[in-house]
Amino acid sequence: MEESLSSRSNSSKKSGGRIPPQDLNAEKSLLGAILLSDTAFPDILEIVKSKDFYEERHSKIFHAMTSLYQHHSPIDLTTTVAQLRKEKNLRSAGGENYIIELSNFVLTPTHASAYAELVKNASLRRSLIKAGSVIVESGFEEGKEIGEVLGAAEKELYSVTNTVTKSEYVPLGSLLADAFERMEELHRNKGALRGLKTGFRDLDKKTAGFQKGDLIIIGARPAMGKTTFAENIAYNVSTMNNRGVLFFSMEMSSAEIVDRIVSDVSGVNNWNIRTGNITEEDYVKITDAYDEMDSVPLYIDDTSSMNILELRNKARRAAHDHDIGLIIIDYLQLIQGTDRYAGNRVQEVTEISRGLKQLARELEIPIVALAQLSRNVTGRDDPRPILSDLRESGSIEQDADLVMFLHRIDYYNQNKPDYVETNITELIIAKHRHGPVGKIELYFHPELLRFMTLDKEHTEE
Repeated sequence: MEESLSSRSNSSKKSGGRIPPQDLNAEKSLLGAILLSDTAFPDILEIVKSKDFYEERHSKIFHAMTSLYQHHSPIDLTTTVAQLRKEKNLRSAGGENYIIELSNFVLTPTHASAYAELVKNASLRRSLIKAGSVIVESGFEEGKEIGEVLGAAEKELYSVTNTVTKSEYVPLGSLLADAFERMEELHRNKGALRGLKTGFRDLDKKTAGFQKGDLIIIGARPAMGKTTFAENIAYNVSTMNNRGVLFFSMEMSSAEIVDRIVSDVSGVNNWNIRTGNITEEDYVKITDAYDEMDSVPLYIDDTSSMNILELRNKARRAAHDHDIGLIIIDYLQLIQGTDRYAGNRVQEVTEISRGLKQLARELEIPIVALAQLSRNVTGRDDPRPILSDLRESGSIEQDADLVMFLHRIDYYNQNKPDYVETNITELIIAKHRHGPVGKIELYFHPELLRFMTLDKEHTEE
C-alpha cells in the first residue's frame, strides 16, 4: 500500500502537483462485479486492460483475472487469490482480505461494463496528459528537426486516439442485410454505379465507378497527359456526384490548374487563355465558364513540398470541413516520407503508399495518386507501360487497388514517315483488385486539355 501511494505521489508531482484523473470507486466496483460474476469479462476486456487502472494493486488484480480468462479458468474470489499467489503478487495487491473486501464492494455485477467505461475514460485522460507533456518537452528540444518533432507529436496523439478507434469484428450475418440492400438498389436501378462517376463512360463500366477506400494509381511518362486526365476527373466527379474533390497539385500552381480547367469548361484554346489572346466571343465563353465553376466543390492545395503526415492532416481537416468524396494527388513521387526513413527512398515510398491506402480507408473515399514511370518504357519495342515500370513499384503496386497507365500512341509514332495524328490515348488498366483489366481508348483535345470517351465521330456521348 505504501509503495502504491508513493508511486502515485510521484505521478502527481509530474502533473504539476495535481492528482491525475482517476476513479478508484469505479475500479473497485468493476473488480468486485467480476468477482461476483465473470460472465461479462469478454466484453470488459474489449474496454479496459490492466494498464488502464490507476491504482497499482487493482492493475495486478485485473492482470490475474485476465490470466485466468486466457487459461479458460473461472474468475472468482478463490481462483483470483490463487492466481495472485502464483504470480507472487498477492501481498502487493493488498492481500486476501483486500480481495474479499472488493467482492463485497458491490451488490450486483449488472453494471460491470458501465464501471469499465468509467475506468477507461479516466485512463484516456491520463494518457492525454502524458502525451501533452511529451509534446511540450519535444517542443523545447531545439536540436531536433521540426519534422521529427511534428512526427513525434502525431505519434503520441495517435497512440491515444488509436485506443478508441478500433473497429470490432462483425459476424457475416450482420453484414448480409446491408449487402442485400445494396444489391437490391442496383437491381432496381440497372446500370447505376456503386462508386463515383468519373465522367468517362468506358472507365465507369470497367470499374463501376471509383470505390470508397480504394487507392488508385494513374501512371505515365511525361507528356502523356496524366495531370490533364486527373483535372478532368476532378471536375467531373465534383459536378456529377455532388461531392467535394480535394486536389493536391504539387507540381503546378493553383492559378495554372484553374486556367486549364477554364479551357476545358469554356472550350477556349488553352494557349490563348494563357497569353490573353482571346476574342470577344471567347471572353463571353470564359465568363460563362467562371459562373458555372463558381459553385463547384473543387478544392485545390498547391503546396509544393509536403510529407505524408502533413498531407494526411490536411486531408482530414478538409474531410471534416467539406463533404470530400475524392482526393487526387499530383504526384506521388513528390510526397516526402517522414524522417524515420530519411535517405532510404524505397522505404519512404512504402511509407507513403501505405499511408495513402490507410487514409483512403479511414476517410472511406477513393484516393487517386498520379505516378511517374521509369525510363525503361522508352527502350522497349512496345513502349506500353507495365506494372514494373512504376518507380519503386513494389509497395505502390501492392497497396493499390486499381493501377492505370496513360499511353499516347501519337507520341511514339510522330517521327515515322507515314505518321497520321490520331489524338487517341490508351488508358491501360493493368491491375484491378475488384474487377477486369484491359484497355480503354480516349480521344484527347490538346487545345482544350480535355479527354473524352472515344466514339466514331470523336465526340462525347
